[in-house]
Amino acid sequence: MIKPNAMLRTLLTATCLLAAPIATAHSDSVTQTFEGAASWYGPGFHGRLTANGETYDMNSLTAAHPDLPFGTRVRVTNEATDKSVVVRINDRGPYAGGRIIDLSKGAAGNIGLIASGVGHVTVEVLANG
Repeated sequence: MIKPNAMLRTLLTATCLLAAPIATAHSDSVTQTFEGAASWYGPGFHGRLTANGETYDMNSLTAAHPDLPFGTRVRVTNEATDKSVVVRINDRGPYAGGRIIDLSKGAAGNIGLIASGVGHVTVEVLANG
């Protein structure tokens, strides 16, 4: 027979372990929000240097933005799929007119943007990033 204290401790531990990822998934405060068209880039740039000097990995969760500081974390939500991904700004762009952010192939895949190539997104700049 399990003692009540041991059962309670086990239940609390399991609850904390299961709830932690849910509680922290969107816990960063948002400092700025904007909407517009997003695209993705990959194969032609994979292995080349990004604007911040690191090697571009098209499978990573990164993005290009015209003026956000390198290292800034942003949450990008595809309005068509309601899927979100948090990416780190490590490059400059996009250079195609009318787009507000260029995602790595990995990030685009996470929010269902690969097939369409371009989609309407909401970008939230995260404070802790």
